Amino acid sequence: MGLLDILLGRTKPVAPDLDQLFALPSAAVTLEAAAGFTPTGSGAVCFATVEGAAFEQTHREVQALLDADADRDGPPVRLRRDEYGYSWLVSERAPDELPQLVNDLHAVNASMEVNGFGPQLLCSLAGFRDGEGRTLALVYLYKRGTWFPFAPLPDGGQRRDNALELRVRAALGDDLRIEQDLSRWFPVWGAPGL
Repeated sequence: MGLLDILLGRTKPVAPDLDQLFALPSAAVTLEAAAGFTPTGSGAVCFATVEGAAFEQTHREVQALLDADADRDGPPVRLRRDEYGYSWLVSERAPDELPQLVNDLHAVNASMEVNGFGPQLLCSLAGFRDGEGRTLALVYLYKRGTWFPFAPLPDGGQRRDNALELRVRAALGDDLRIEQDLSRWFPVWGAPGL
């Protein structure tokens, strides 16, 4: 970063740190103790849809890698496109297999990054649910290297439980690198895994 960048208020972008994903299992223990949320076993990686043979080859390789896991009990990894045109690679595990789910999410992110598709990666998420049926996602922002909670209200509308999100932020501040800029806590309506 040069002097001109400092004078103009430009900041150096944060480099993605995929190792941040491995902090999720310990954060899940804190989340359960603090707020009663447990993993659902669902997770997904969101990326901008790209057309072309190279991307399709990468997608097939990632899917084959994850589906080859002999310990996988649930459905195979699947690709889903949302109404906004983004693609989600969805992995389902047993709720007590959060470390394996994190490995799946890491493998997808790392494979896409290695194959030159890092700029298309948007976020990864893991789903949680409490005893009252409320859902919560812990969302990892690839380009920021940070996490934020997303808690849709259970009424089925597109409204968030902001108070819950702030409580989760306070509870997980020592476990995860939480995104400090609340304007970057974007909603992931209809995301698989929630």
